[in-house]
Amino acid sequence: MIDKIDKDNMYQSIFDFSDNMLDAVKLGRSIKFLNDYSSINKIIVAGMGGSAIGGDVTYALVNDEIKIPYLVVRGYDIPTWVDSSTLVICSSYSGNTEETISILGKAHTKGAKVCAITTGGKIEKICDRYNYDKVIIPSGMQPRAALAFSFIPILHILYSLNIISTNINSSLVSSSKLIKKNSKKYGMKDDDNPVWVLAKKIYNKIPIIYADSDKLKTVAVRLKGQICENGKILAYYSAFPEMNHNEIVGWEKNSELFSNYFIIWLFDRDMNERNKVRQKIVMDMLNEIGVDQFKLEVPGNSFIGRFLLLIHYGDWLSYWCAILHKTDPSPVQNIERLKNKLSEIK
Repeated sequence: MIDKIDKDNMYQSIFDFSDNMLDAVKLGRSIKFLNDYSSINKIIVAGMGGSAIGGDVTYALVNDEIKIPYLVVRGYDIPTWVDSSTLVICSSYSGNTEETISILGKAHTKGAKVCAITTGGKIEKICDRYNYDKVIIPSGMQPRAALAFSFIPILHILYSLNIISTNINSSLVSSSKLIKKNSKKYGMKDDDNPVWVLAKKIYNKIPIIYADSDKLKTVAVRLKGQICENGKILAYYSAFPEMNHNEIVGWEKNSELFSNYFIIWLFDRDMNERNKVRQKIVMDMLNEIGVDQFKLEVPGNSFIGRFLLLIHYGDWLSYWCAILHKTDPSPVQNIERLKNKLSEIK
């Protein structure tokens, strides 16, 4: 039954995340630069969708070590402060993302340093034309399924350029083992699998993901995107404490709609203690008005391991939502339709 629905085998793509991490570590170790980056004092990661999230994951894992400005840009434009001391990492799985190509061109105009992470396409050709460094990653995957090849090369770039001092390869290898161990359970279509059980609760509702802004917001961004792309259903996310200052009031009216929502709270034991208190208070408030909720926490001895396992849990959750809707998780028809329309308008 699953094989008939999942025609492009997204199941295997998700299951392979742990192996992809190991392959990406090997790829990262092999990165060699043609150009000099010794003057770099700020970094931009430019990308969209599954390519941009790699920049977010990188920052979430090593933000305490990055001592220079680091910004992930989703769109066509770059800040006015970009100059010859800025490294612009252009991340595009296909190499043909028009927004990222636009940023690459503007970075070139400003004399910025450029390095690309891509499978090829127009971006590879532009890099060859201007002698920019590039990291060529394996092709043949959905961009959102290539996460390991999106964030791990960035980590190696930062380490190679002495922007971070810790080589986290050992943490990535141990995280890969943790993910592989749990993936065997998360990939089972039965009630012993907590991901399958949660998917049955949310697939016919609108999931709202709440996460703290310091530790888990990136996981929420990823989970929202995966539920939309794989599950083909709307999902939303918000971060606290900010939502405690505005969105929380929105739960007062339109109570007849509350049964359509399902709140997923992301939790980690390393979260700020005040954020843990905030989470508990808001959960209690929403329980009083009968909103369905679930607190999502995963096992693991290190934050890096738990963070990446939480992402992997979310990937499986989006997959099982697709299966429950009897829809192939791989095709993204609305994205393709939009791209085709855009190509007609120059």
